[in-house]
Amino acid sequence: MASPLLAVDAPSLMYRAFFALPKSIADDDGHPVNGLLGTANLILFVIERYAPRAVVLCWGAEAAHYRTELFEPYHADRPPMPPELERQWSDAPEFFAAFGWQSLSAGDLEADDLLGSLAQVETAAAGEVLLFTGDRDMFQCVGESVTVLFPRGGKDGPEVVDAAGVRERYGIEPEQVPDFIALRGDPSDGLPGAKGIGAKTARDLLREHGTLEGVIAAAAKPGRMTPRQAGALSGDPNALRAFKDIATLRAIELERPADAPLDGHGAAAAARKRGMNRLAERLEAWPRG
Repeated sequence: MASPLLAVDAPSLMYRAFFALPKSIADDDGHPVNGLLGTANLILFVIERYAPRAVVLCWGAEAAHYRTELFEPYHADRPPMPPELERQWSDAPEFFAAFGWQSLSAGDLEADDLLGSLAQVETAAAGEVLLFTGDRDMFQCVGESVTVLFPRGGKDGPEVVDAAGVRERYGIEPEQVPDFIALRGDPSDGLPGAKGIGAKTARDLLREHGTLEGVIAAAAKPGRMTPRQAGALSGDPNALRAFKDIATLRAIELERPADAPLDGHGAAAAARKRGMNRLAERLEAWPRG
């Protein structure tokens, strides 16, 4: 992959870093900087291995209005942001700008809508994209020129999820991911899916019938599936359609991001300002050019 665009799900990585690292990692005034430090290190790991032409951090609403209008409990069970993270969240765009990384906001939409839109803009220009995210919904974007980097613990860095990886995980094609979520549900988003339809059954139904609409149509025909499955799918098909709509990304009109190399000098200064001295030393030694 030559000089891809790296689009980062900033909320996903910030939360992951905040809970993975101790809050004792703090600046000179005692304010925690663990979320900022961990996110920076995660992104730098990817930069070292893939040399992206630019890094764009994507931000957005916790729950887009169109999604809560379709299903009110969407994201309803998520706890409020910890106060120690709120301060870092506010500081993040300025901190990461010092690295030469752009921050974009999806406004009333969510970061994943922005990630998907960047993938469309970049691939339309014959570019390649890395989506760095812990949101499995983003597997729907995977294709010949779009790869998901899925965070995981350990020193091996994020898992590379391409189209073959989606098939290995779920047994379906990337474009079927919203249909799969509608049927199986998504506990992290508060989506229940069809009652009694798990991942294996959702996979088998989509392999046979192609789409959610195909599955719903088959459920209405006697003998096409078990009575239990037919009942689960026929009880409230409009709810299942709403779940698919929630899982389907919205397009945002964007300009293609310009090339932007890492600014090691500026990043080091920003890191030292926040008490991240080891990170600053690493950035000061970063190869130029």
